[in-house]
Amino acid sequence: MYRLYTHNDLDGIGCGIVAKLAFGDQVKIFYNSVQSLDRQIERFFEEKKETEQLIISDLSINEENTKRVEEYVQKGGNAVLIDHHKTALHFNEYDWAKVEVEYEDGRLTSATSLLYEYLCEQQLLEPKPAIDQFVDLVRQWDTWEWDENETVDAKRLNDLFFMISMDEFEERMVTRLKENNAFSFDEFEGKLLAMEETKIERYIRRKRREMVQTFVGKHCTGIVYAESYHSELGNELGKESPHLDYITILNAGGRKISFRTIHDDIDVSEVAKKFDGGGHAKASGCQLTNEAFQLFVTKPFALAPLRMDASRNYLNHKESQNGSLYASPDDIQYFIYPTKENRWVVDSKDKVVDSFNSFEKAERFIKRKYAAWLLPDDQFVEYLAKRVIKQKQKESQKH
Repeated sequence: MYRLYTHNDLDGIGCGIVAKLAFGDQVKIFYNSVQSLDRQIERFFEEKKETEQLIISDLSINEENTKRVEEYVQKGGNAVLIDHHKTALHFNEYDWAKVEVEYEDGRLTSATSLLYEYLCEQQLLEPKPAIDQFVDLVRQWDTWEWDENETVDAKRLNDLFFMISMDEFEERMVTRLKENNAFSFDEFEGKLLAMEETKIERYIRRKRREMVQTFVGKHCTGIVYAESYHSELGNELGKESPHLDYITILNAGGRKISFRTIHDDIDVSEVAKKFDGGGHAKASGCQLTNEAFQLFVTKPFALAPLRMDASRNYLNHKESQNGSLYASPDDIQYFIYPTKENRWVVDSKDKVVDSFNSFEKAERFIKRKYAAWLLPDDQFVEYLAKRVIKQKQKESQKH
């Protein structure tokens, strides 16, 4: 008999599904949050299930449970911990653990892909194209490679996971992977997913108008309250506001924080670690501790939502040779224009604020420091008209 303790997200249930394919009714699966796992492992040892093989995936255990597992193995018990989070690499010092963050070819791992490979290597599960495809969709979603690879089915798989109950999802996938040689969605699921995509788009549009911007330590972050679609929301907001180092998503009801970034040089697992959380470099989370509450809720609470750039302009474009006009929440305008020396100057109130060797750096500067946004065409035209009149007045005074 096997006992699998795993996470309650798509990668976690992916582990449950491949375990069901390998062991059938001989495996008992426990889906856990980050906070509930250690108590479940304690119960395993309290019940003294010496004849059962213990499998832990996609989650880490605390120091006390690590000692319990080590003692259990030393006494002849069977246990394995399989994870892919950087924060779990220290478990590799134990013979019963396998933690791998990245494959040799540069692809990021997932708990589902690592467990699948382990079961195949141990000849407990026969590889199959349908399972290969399913496992890779889970991996691409969990590592966010689907976005770069445009593997939309990975996102759709996660959408389906949240649309139906966990038990139904597990049953559907196990049956499908047993009966088919290739993985696909059925007609009913296709209709459900089409409706869900529209719902997600509306949700992101609404939340976009609620995001505030602030600095937490050295990082500039966008903060938004949301209970659903954290990965999609973090990705879209990050793309639309690339000057932000990461997106902070607050789930007040669950007292949790999710961190998402689109930048390769930002590691949000380090951000979460400061509040006793963890995760991946581009997706992590933690509990809403008292310290986190002060930084991400109390201090930014009075801030006005971040204004988005005007999107239907014909004249006031970014990186325009005629200049680009922005404004800050305190109604101060910033004009970015190119010089003959290939510099981009930031001008405000007819004074040079700074200059940069690229438009991107100039825009990043005013967005991070002043929370500025691109103004619509009518204000741009008015601004240029005033500058022309002022210049003409100066010239007339000389004569």
